[in-house]
Amino acid sequence: MGALIWLASYPKSGNTWMRSFLHNLFRNSQEPVDINEITDFCIGDSAAQWYRRRAGGRDIDEMTPEEMAQLRPLVHRDFTTVFPDSVFVKTHNFLGEWGGAPLHTMDVTAGGIYVLRNPLDVAISVRHHFGETIDEAIAHLANDQTVTGNNETHVLEVHRSWSTHVKSWTEHPSEQLLVLRYEDLLHKPRKYFKQVTNFLGLKPSGERLERAIRNSSFKTLKAIEQKKGFKERSKKAESFFREGRSDQWREVLTPDQVRQIIRDHHVQMERFGYIPDDYRDAIPEEARVKVKTG
Repeated sequence: MGALIWLASYPKSGNTWMRSFLHNLFRNSQEPVDINEITDFCIGDSAAQWYRRRAGGRDIDEMTPEEMAQLRPLVHRDFTTVFPDSVFVKTHNFLGEWGGAPLHTMDVTAGGIYVLRNPLDVAISVRHHFGETIDEAIAHLANDQTVTGNNETHVLEVHRSWSTHVKSWTEHPSEQLLVLRYEDLLHKPRKYFKQVTNFLGLKPSGERLERAIRNSSFKTLKAIEQKKGFKERSKKAESFFREGRSDQWREVLTPDQVRQIIRDHHVQMERFGYIPDDYRDAIPEEARVKVKTG
């Protein structure tokens, strides 16, 4: 039996990229691994088939959050039987409780990797993924009651707001949790993906590391999707891999939209260096005073 390593993120923040990197690293093939095989390497914690096995013949999409909460620890223990050592599990759930029970079962957990991304760019990706307008996506990120799923293929996921999600995973530093910014992985991939391998206790050669980075690059993943499709693509989106750049928001968002996102999320944005210097006036006055006075 293995122990779980959670690969966690708010949606559209780099989870698939991290999974692809690790998949390519462990497979160590010369050619990029098909992104549609990621689920062979990394379990999705909301995949309905796992819960269906534990539901005793009941329709899981008709179960209450409380009933689903009773299944989660059983399902998580089932995950530990998939591989003899570490078992990687993708999660978009915030780190907390729902339905009266934890969304992540800690007594079968070895650790986690959390990837966060600038919400100014996340809003744009969320817009395309969920088929929303920009303003709807901004409201989506600020909605502390956001949940998705609970259908034939995916059980309920509890995202909450971007700020709540980030805070839940990062407010208590731990040696068992590695926190990474999407932008750092993008601009200095060798340095920060090396942090991932160090965290996992791996010592790949420089050549192997570079190949895994190259075979999981945005350009490579987008090319695979264009050729083979990607089963995780939302039906509301033309493609899963769109741009993959940072600072797209400067080309897409209006100043009012930027200020709204900063007002909604300034505390966590400040923590991770996401508030642009030319928009610091968007931070609520009481928060600016608090920062100045300590």
